[in-house]
Amino acid sequence: MAQVSLQNVKKIFPGDVVAVDSVSFGVESKEFMVLVGPSGCGKSTILRLIAGLETASEGNIYIGDRRVNSIPPKDRDIAMVFQNYALYPHMTVYGNMAFGLKLKKYPPEEINSRVKEAAAILGLERLLNRKPKELSGGQRQRVAVGRAIVRKPKVFLFDEPLSNLDAKLRVTMRTELHRLHIRLQCTMIYVTHDQTEAMTLGDRIVVIKDGIIQQVDTPTNVYNKPVNKFVASFIGAPPMNFLEGRIVSKAGRLYFDEGNFRIKIVEDMYDALADHVNVRVMMGVRSEDIYDKLFVSEAPPENIVTVTCEVVEHLGSEVYIHMSTGKHIFIARVSGDADPQINQDIDMVFDMSKIHFFDKATETTII
Repeated sequence: MAQVSLQNVKKIFPGDVVAVDSVSFGVESKEFMVLVGPSGCGKSTILRLIAGLETASEGNIYIGDRRVNSIPPKDRDIAMVFQNYALYPHMTVYGNMAFGLKLKKYPPEEINSRVKEAAAILGLERLLNRKPKELSGGQRQRVAVGRAIVRKPKVFLFDEPLSNLDAKLRVTMRTELHRLHIRLQCTMIYVTHDQTEAMTLGDRIVVIKDGIIQQVDTPTNVYNKPVNKFVASFIGAPPMNFLEGRIVSKAGRLYFDEGNFRIKIVEDMYDALADHVNVRVMMGVRSEDIYDKLFVSEAPPENIVTVTCEVVEHLGSEVYIHMSTGKHIFIARVSGDADPQINQDIDMVFDMSKIHFFDKATETTII
């Protein structure tokens, strides 16, 4: 397996459209790296640049120790799995998986061995004589992955491979891809707009917006330590709640004043917020860090906010409560035992040790 490195890579399309803007990051050998961001952010373009399907306007791309900017796709020792599977409809599963090896003049015995090995890994042994039209969406996706596996490339590239599948099948295929990575111990770069896929699959995540990298880190750190408001809002379901207000000081203590309520900030955050006293900021709080007071044994009075329930979503083991402070709408994710009623006033408890603060002007993280 090989490392992949992008150094100040830029892609400008005709009309001076900057799709990728000075992107730099590295993928370690055997790492599963996920590029995630909204549609049109440039993540698929980055993947195509690595594959050689697009040419970088500036910067360098390395696979292993080799600079590959001017090397054609067929000589980069990569395999790419596309969103639409790209299977040959007139060929059998075996034929689709073997086609690339035949073009490279591999001996028939080795082709047969590689195809059968990949089919065994992916559970396709009984489907080798079928054609794509006889397969389900999940089976077609496995064939597309199998076609990549037989080549035994240095790097696997996945361009939103699960987006055409239904929700249940996406979960199944996500697990299969994770197992595949563990079994093959290979370098994988995976593009998705689905933050759940990014969180569950990636060893690390590259969060992208408007062609610019926002953060590169582990899923846990991206979730718990977002560098800016965009990352905080994009990663997590439901998204992080944001409330605008001011940091105020009273009797040596700091509070967040939303206008309709005031809550005490934990002392560990005082130093970081010292320069933001009497300044408007954005407070961010995850839905799971807001609790119904009825289910909290010890709730500090200064952490309790009375809100009005506007919408209730029952999800079995969890309930999403959409609430209003009078100025802001936010969502709490509480136990399925809760039974809030529309228009009911509820006392909610904020876990202030897990609060995030963002500069209102720059939207970068203060804490």
